[in-house]
Amino acid sequence: MANPRNGTSASVRPTRWRVGIDIGGTFTDLLLTDDENPGGAWFGKVLTTPDDPARGVAAALTEALERAGAATRDLATVIHGTTLVTNALIERKGDRTALVTTRGFRDAVEIAREHRYDMYDLHLDLPRPLAPRHLRFEVDERLRADGTIYAPLDLASVDAVADALHGAGFGGETGAVAVCLLHAYRNPAHERAVADRIRERLSGVRLSLSHEVAGEIREYERATTTLANVYVQRLMEGYLGRIEATLTEAGSPARLLLMLSGGGTATVDTARRFPIRLVESGPAAGALAAAAHGAATGRPNLLSFDMGGTTAKACLVTGGIPPVTTEFEVDRVYRFKAGSGLPVRVPSIDLIEIGAGGGSIARVDRFGLVKVGPDSAGADPGPACYGLGGTMPTVTDADLVLGYLDASHFLGGAMALDLDAARRAIATHVGTPTGLDVTGGAWAIHQVVNEAMAAAARMHAVERGKDAAAVPLFAFGGAGPVHAAGVARLLGSREIVVPYGAGVGSTIGFLAAPVSFDFVRSYYARLDATSWATVATLLAEMEAEGRDLLTASGIDPATVAFDHRAELRLVGQAHQVTVDLPPDAVEALHALAARPSDGAVAATVAHDAIARAFASTYRTLYRRDAPPVAVEAVNWRVVARGPVPAFALPRPTGTHSDAPRLAVAKGHRPAWWPEVGHHVPTAVYDRAALAPDMAPIAGPAIVEERESTTVVPPGATVEVEASGALVIRLPGRRASLAQRTPV
Repeated sequence: MANPRNGTSASVRPTRWRVGIDIGGTFTDLLLTDDENPGGAWFGKVLTTPDDPARGVAAALTEALERAGAATRDLATVIHGTTLVTNALIERKGDRTALVTTRGFRDAVEIAREHRYDMYDLHLDLPRPLAPRHLRFEVDERLRADGTIYAPLDLASVDAVADALHGAGFGGETGAVAVCLLHAYRNPAHERAVADRIRERLSGVRLSLSHEVAGEIREYERATTTLANVYVQRLMEGYLGRIEATLTEAGSPARLLLMLSGGGTATVDTARRFPIRLVESGPAAGALAAAAHGAATGRPNLLSFDMGGTTAKACLVTGGIPPVTTEFEVDRVYRFKAGSGLPVRVPSIDLIEIGAGGGSIARVDRFGLVKVGPDSAGADPGPACYGLGGTMPTVTDADLVLGYLDASHFLGGAMALDLDAARRAIATHVGTPTGLDVTGGAWAIHQVVNEAMAAAARMHAVERGKDAAAVPLFAFGGAGPVHAAGVARLLGSREIVVPYGAGVGSTIGFLAAPVSFDFVRSYYARLDATSWATVATLLAEMEAEGRDLLTASGIDPATVAFDHRAELRLVGQAHQVTVDLPPDAVEALHALAARPSDGAVAATVAHDAIARAFASTYRTLYRRDAPPVAVEAVNWRVVARGPVPAFALPRPTGTHSDAPRLAVAKGHRPAWWPEVGHHVPTAVYDRAALAPDMAPIAGPAIVEERESTTVVPPGATVEVEASGALVIRLPGRRASLAQRTPV
């Protein structure tokens, strides 16, 4: 019987229950759905267990299954996202890693692009290569740019490298090796020969080959991506093994899938081979969740705002589809400065992420200004109010002091918060250095983090030629609904959507994503001089690889679909833009691959359609027509994907009446509002008691549910729409200075 963990079918497997799991820096979130009850959902949220994340998964899963009346043996699919890869790269907790490259290119990963990301900084810090210089080795070989052999591979030089690796302690379960030879993306023969020889000499050593991990031009980016892949491979293998063991010990036969950074899912085997593809898996799921909700509720354009315990993420969704990029950096020395991090060439949902979460630590800098993040208290020790040993003030502490959170209702009352500890932390580390009282210090923390998130979201939108204020703000994550109104006011947004189950909102994305994988081939040529037969062959090869990979993952080959893209630029430019290939161009290239005799007609159709698509994309991005310069192609991409899983948005249960009803507050508590400058008794509502047939609630108000809290400021209204989401409407004006500064 085949192993269902790897995506292949077992002889008997239940098909009813599916679960999405997001392990964050502070909380582990879970969504359990029942395929026989569309819209039925059970949530789980527990503190992450950093020493062994699988323990947190087991606790959240047990909690949700008990409430649903189900058992682990009934699970059909478990889809999981993790920050493990990102954290390992940032904290440098991966394997001891070596690089094998072409003679003369040993220092390419250190020279990088010879670009100063800040030309005025005389003490510029550059990202450190994952392979130190003494573990970078060269072999004798050389390929031309077209893949033909200029100098054959000298196996004696490979043996010398293997001896040096052995002397450095590599072999067996020790060390990892990245192989990145010049122009291997055009001809991988030498890389494969090097890998075979090293495996013979160093049995069991982990190897990643650049043509498999990032088979495209740009030596520096290809090398850093390959190094990052093998650097975290052993760590990911152990982690996935523990997750599988947790499911097995619980008696579950569930198929385990992993969320990829690009928005698809993959099997365990694929994740083990290419762990770098999971570098942004958790944030990607959040953007997919926003897109799925927007598509279901008639909001194809929205700004996804996901604020958890450690970070906040923003993603502008246009036309119901989150944008995808292949330009991504990890471990930036300066968060907002491109070029200050290690480039990773893998498809990723195009979003912006900053260290601004509920657990982000606040402090006062040497200029007397309040700063928040990017460091976080995480789950251990956590914010001061958690009572787990933390003493530094965090955003959660500030929200508690301001009255937005209830000390006795956090996680539905399962976790009591210590208000006095929060007040002491703020007074000591913020109030005393600034001269603010505790409330003023708390508001300063709250507003500083709002300003940071609004600035990041605005930058993300402007860089894409969009206005963040023109679309609804879709807020989720444990802290997102608390801060959504403040962020929306700073952006100028007038509508906020808070989905049902917002506290675990990103898990919706796991269950709405298809199994998929991205492929790339570099073929550099001007469009008017392109061999379209070559392009047709490349696309056909990638489609065949994709169909085989997804078939091996248990997908019916007849249901596999493909997206086709090209990376194009004007002749003379250094960087390119990604363009979706029009259907008529893809059809022409398919016809050319099948009937080469029709080449002239197909080439004309493909050229003209792709040129028009580039012109349209350029105009959208830069708000001007492209200059009359020839266009050239750099890379060609194919995304192979299975069918989108049948999935209904989680909906609350309850009875509804035809006549409008008034919502009844469950109580009141003091909350601080900048409009009046002091705490005022504020109505608190139970989210579960609100229904679409109820009249809008006027702010100020607070709406509580187990996994999150929604803050509705004075002047705003909130109501429940048919999907179960809360919709907050703000006055049509930006925040005044008085509303942005403590009184």
